[in-house]
Amino acid sequence: MPIYFYKAIDSDGNMFTSSMEADNIKAFYEQANSSNINVINVKESNTLTAKLVSGYGFGTVRRIEIIEFARNLAIMLKAGMPILTALEDIGLTTTNKFFKNIIGNVRLQINQGASLSHALENTKRVFPDIFKRLVKVGEETGNLEKSLNDIADHLQRMADLIAAIKRALLYPIFAFVATTGALLFWLIYVLPKIIVIFKDLGVALPPITVFLIAASDFTVNYWYIILISPLIIYCLYKLARKHPAATYKIDLAMIKMPIIKLIVYNKLLALFAEQMRILITAGIPINRSLELIQETIGNEVFRKSLKQIHFNIMAGSGLSESIKEHKIFPILIIRMIAVGEISGTLETQFNFLSEHYLKIVDDISDKMGKIIEPVVLLFVGAMFALIISGLMLPIYDLVTKIGSV
Repeated sequence: MPIYFYKAIDSDGNMFTSSMEADNIKAFYEQANSSNINVINVKESNTLTAKLVSGYGFGTVRRIEIIEFARNLAIMLKAGMPILTALEDIGLTTTNKFFKNIIGNVRLQINQGASLSHALENTKRVFPDIFKRLVKVGEETGNLEKSLNDIADHLQRMADLIAAIKRALLYPIFAFVATTGALLFWLIYVLPKIIVIFKDLGVALPPITVFLIAASDFTVNYWYIILISPLIIYCLYKLARKHPAATYKIDLAMIKMPIIKLIVYNKLLALFAEQMRILITAGIPINRSLELIQETIGNEVFRKSLKQIHFNIMAGSGLSESIKEHKIFPILIIRMIAVGEISGTLETQFNFLSEHYLKIVDDISDKMGKIIEPVVLLFVGAMFALIISGLMLPIYDLVTKIGSV
């Protein structure tokens, strides 16, 4: 989306410079007019600048900064501070210049008569959609402070979930890189020198040794293919995900593959429960909540199930009854939702489920090293057993021939 850098005058006659995202120049002027500012000049960013600002380290706002913003704004509003003063104080203490500029734009629009939710709509890339929806609900119910605290709690849970997944993936990635590095070192530097000795002796080489020689020659001559193969695999993966059928099969494999499913499957259950919790807390109907979660769940298998569940609910079925038809949801979720529907405590039940699956993911991340370690040891052991066998068999044959002379 283009970013427009502009100079303008507000209703008080103050001149300022700022930036704004908009679909096109017409949309930019519509947003500017709705904020009651007079634009003096405007310049659209070029493609390179937009990419740098949007996704390559410039003009980004971290999740923790959004959490702090919501938490601090809630505290200030609860203390009776006017929202304009609160936004001004938050902006002064913000070290992120891009975020400071965004807060300034929000404050300017509110000063010109816009609501907080409307002002946030003009910051499409910074604040997540759930943030804007809950702020709007808070304004409509007159309880904006609670909505902001709910937003902060939700984003913190999502941050904890992401951190747990990163911890879980750290050991497997390290083990894979270390093992691959050791294998390449043997194939490129060690084996060629040893194999030269075998060739000079004229020993008949067993199939294992011949295979090692071929692997070593390929690695030495085509090492660049090995280096770029992860990039090739990634590109193929991205291309495959453009086709719905391939995306479904990939996502299905991710929630069924041993070890990997421990992280992916429980992460999806935690995300589902947490999104349902926060949306129900905000007073959003279940059918609308399911529509919103379909857009953010990030797994085609779950998305199709949620779509069918939504259809069944619109046809008059209960939530637990509809979920029961889909085997990807464990019995615990079905049972807790059924209790929530009967007792009218769905929010409490989803809160329990969210905490439960977040804890599972967190525990898995702490234990992932112990889970992966046997697999790594088995792979490394098999690899070096193959190498040692390929080296020792020719020596054994040579010693046998010498002994028989």
